[in-house]
Formats: sequence, C-alpha cells, structure tokens
Amino acid sequence: MATNDADLLNQQRQRRKRVNRIKNGIVWTIAMWMLFSLLAIIILSVQVFQLNDRLGKLETGGVVAGPNSSETETNGKGNESEEDSGLPSESETGSENNTEEDRFANIITGIDTPENMAAEGDAHYVYLTFNSVPGDNTEDILDILAQYQVKATFFVVGSEDDGDNAIYQRIVNEGHTIGMHSYSNQYSLIYSSTDAFKQDYIKISDFLYELTGMRSKFYRFLGGSGNQISNVNMAEFADILNQEQITYFDWNVSAGDTTSSYTKEDILKNVLEGVSKYKTSVVLLHDGDNKSTTVEALGTLIEQLKQQGAQILPIDENTNVIQYIHADSIGTE
Repeated sequence: MATNDADLLNQQRQRRKRVNRIKNGIVWTIAMWMLFSLLAIIILSVQVFQLNDRLGKLETGGVVAGPNSSETETNGKGNESEEDSGLPSESETGSENNTEEDRFANIITGIDTPENMAAEGDAHYVYLTFNSVPGDNTEDILDILAQYQVKATFFVVGSEDDGDNAIYQRIVNEGHTIGMHSYSNQYSLIYSSTDAFKQDYIKISDFLYELTGMRSKFYRFLGGSGNQISNVNMAEFADILNQEQITYFDWNVSAGDTTSSYTKEDILKNVLEGVSKYKTSVVLLHDGDNKSTTVEALGTLIEQLKQQGAQILPIDENTNVIQYIHADSIGTE
C-alpha cells in the first residue's frame, strides 16, 4: 500500500514537472515572440522614418542636385553625390545608346542662372507653389489666399475620393493655377519607364480636364527634374512633356516643410532669405494632412513678402521658367 502511494506521489510530481516545463516553454516562446516582434517593429519604424526623410530631402532639394548646383546640403540638400545626379553618365548608357546620348548630349542643368540673380533695386516676383494632395489643409490654404487676395499655383495629384473633387474646382474657380504633379504620386510607378510616365501624365491631364473643364499646361516632377530616384534619364521624361507642349517647373526656394520636424519660423526664414536672392522665385510648399504648420505660417509669410515689396503671382505662360534640366536644351546639337 505504501509502495503504491509512493508511486502515485512520484507520478504526480513527474506530471507537475512536465506541466511546469510546458508552461515555462510557452511563457518563453511568447516572451521571445514578443521580443522579436518589438525588434522588428523598431527596425521597420527606423527604416520607414529614414525613407520618408530621404524622400523629403530629395523633394526639398532634388532640383538643385548635380555639378552645377550652388545650393548644396550633403551635395544637393540630401542628394548623396554630384555624380549621382539622376542623369546617366556616358559610361552608364553604353555605346548601343549613341542616338540617345546625342539627343541628350548638350543638356544644360543648374537651377541658378546669372540673369535671375537679383541685384539691389531689382523687382522680386514670387510664385507660391504647393505640391498638393488635396484635403482639409488645401481648403485652409485657399481660405488664407482669399483673405490676402493672393493667387498661387497648386501642382496636384489624383484622388479617388469624390469629396476632393470640389477642391480641384475651387482652385480653378478662385483664379489659382492648377498644375499636374502626377496622378499616382508614386515614384516607383511613374519613373519605371517612359511608357509608364506618359500613361500617368495622360491620366492626370484627363482627370483634371473632366473635373474642371481646363487642360493644365504645367507640370512638376515628383522630386523635381534633378531627382535621384529615377533609373531612367529624367531628360527622357522632360522630352515627353516638351513634345506635349507642357511646361514643367522646378523650384529655387524651398520652405523646408518636407522635413520630419519644422517650425513656422523655419518656413519664414527659408523663404524670405531665398526670395532675396532671385528676381523670380518659385517657392516650394506642401498642403498634405501633416502640414498644419505650413498653414499657420502662410498668412505671416504673405505679409512679410508684401512688406519687402515682392509681387506674389500665379504661374502662367509669361512666368520665367525655373528648371534644373533646361527643357530648351533637350535635343539640341
């Protein structure tokens, strides 16, 4: 009897040990899974932040990249090297592309031109341009522009939200210039090939025509014509717009509102100092959902520009064109 009790007790002890081992295994498995998940989240968050910051910097300074730039921040406000300007070198294109090399051999690049540098007493013409993903901030910006009786330019992307349709129409109705900034707003898509770029251009052109009754004649490349995202020579895309008789605009003044953190004071400083350098200033701003600081700064910016005697205008066919890749040099011999 005692032996049976001892055996039973021993079995119970062994069973408890097995249960405890299983419990400990489950706890450790869950703990390790949570730890690896946390590490994965941290790594992905860092990568997303770095990618967003890089894209922001490229858009902030994409048009000033390259060997002719006089404004650089790590070789072009976020661009990594002068060699990596977005335009293939002779060695990259290869001898089989001699025809393309000839067409693009004499391209002129550089955002600053001597004739646009301001001297004392020169008039300053300022074009406030918004890379626009229509939304609540767009309407707030339109309200401020109406309050100050100022016209601006909105380079818009496509939207599948029917609620945004009225915003496109309002831009046109209130006398602002509406330009194209691609339909998809996806670098990897529109810069994958010349066919993809042209299809996207046609889509945004038709989209705006159907909504507003107007054919836009102005375009802004994602990241500017000097961006380093595209593996295709950006001059090929510019040539497509030339053939379509579309004028593309880069910018020579950036508000700096693409960075991860910026202040109202940053915007005022960046724009006012930039405008002082040029006769014609095309100012880059944004109206995305996270751009409330841009909205907050806009009224003060307009007031201070007017105090400096600047004329604030919307882009039209008479505007001095600001381009990193000079469109009129494409295809010249």
